[in-house]
Amino acid sequence: MMLKQEDIEKIERYVNGQSDDKEKLWIESIFSKGETNDSLRHHLNEDWDMILKDSSIPEVDLNLLLDRVHHIIRKKEILLRQKPLQRFIRIYMKAAAILLLPLLVAGGLLYNYLVNKDKTIADQQVSSMIYAPMGSRVSFNLPDGTTGMLNSGSHLSYSLPFSNNRQVKLEGEAWFEVNHDEDHPFEISAGNSTVRVLGTSFNLSAYPAENYIEVVLQLGKIEFLDNKVNEKVTMLPSERLIFQNGNISKSVTDPAKYNAWTEGKLVFRGDPMSEVARRIERWYNVKVTLSDTELEKYSFRGTFEDDTIDEVLKFLAMTSPIRYTITPRELMQDGTFKKEEIVIFKKSLNINPKTKKI
Repeated sequence: MMLKQEDIEKIERYVNGQSDDKEKLWIESIFSKGETNDSLRHHLNEDWDMILKDSSIPEVDLNLLLDRVHHIIRKKEILLRQKPLQRFIRIYMKAAAILLLPLLVAGGLLYNYLVNKDKTIADQQVSSMIYAPMGSRVSFNLPDGTTGMLNSGSHLSYSLPFSNNRQVKLEGEAWFEVNHDEDHPFEISAGNSTVRVLGTSFNLSAYPAENYIEVVLQLGKIEFLDNKVNEKVTMLPSERLIFQNGNISKSVTDPAKYNAWTEGKLVFRGDPMSEVARRIERWYNVKVTLSDTELEKYSFRGTFEDDTIDEVLKFLAMTSPIRYTITPRELMQDGTFKKEEIVIFKKSLNINPKTKKI
């Protein structure tokens, strides 16, 4: 496809936020296929070479601007989530440098496109979110250098600019490697609680549906705050904190067990069946039901890596007096699939012959 002058003008209108819906679809279509469009690549390379040779371009601090570009790209990842998007992002990032920066230098068009005309970039608060779909794990790298990973069904939200206001909100589970910054504490909001750190490694589980918060500290020191009663608890390495029904309890534990999920391992170390069921649900994106409250007293040990749900359940049944049934996924009327359902019960209970039995 050869780029015409009118095509270039369409791209400029898109950059300036002046495109209609039809033009937006056209622009995003050509960039999603940019790697195979020789004319587009040639045009972008020419502009890039021109920028490099232009000594009149002043030095500009683009840190805050890049924060905003990061937000735009992250937003497209979350909303579109399709295979062509990976190619689109690589091309779009280069296009941003080639097409947008000359406009910034020439007339401030990129500035007006990225921020509100009546505010400076520093004053603009922009929300960003990272999401891990059910049955997946997603690594993240925040603008301040903090890294980590989100577990299945979790999302992490924060505002940009970020470096001087390191506040995030977590729903779900995440492992954090917080970059040290003594002047700007890192704060995580989870339900009605706050975890405050300077630089440390820890796991935080705060799924709203489970009605409890768990913090396991590997390195450093953190503060846990119950915002309702303004109660603060300090945690040291190898400590585990549970906050449930307004009560806080601490115990000593092995942090490696709670970090194993980031390496693709499902680890149980004498865990009660209720916790085992919750973690299996998130790990395999299934529904697990305990048919008898007495099952909650059972405990399990084991490490699983790249094992199927069948293999995990067979091992549990071999080491404890339990049986289980599996009801396969069912296609619903709206075209979606109902989750696979697993029922765990004591061996003395009857098994429904219509379901898979072990």
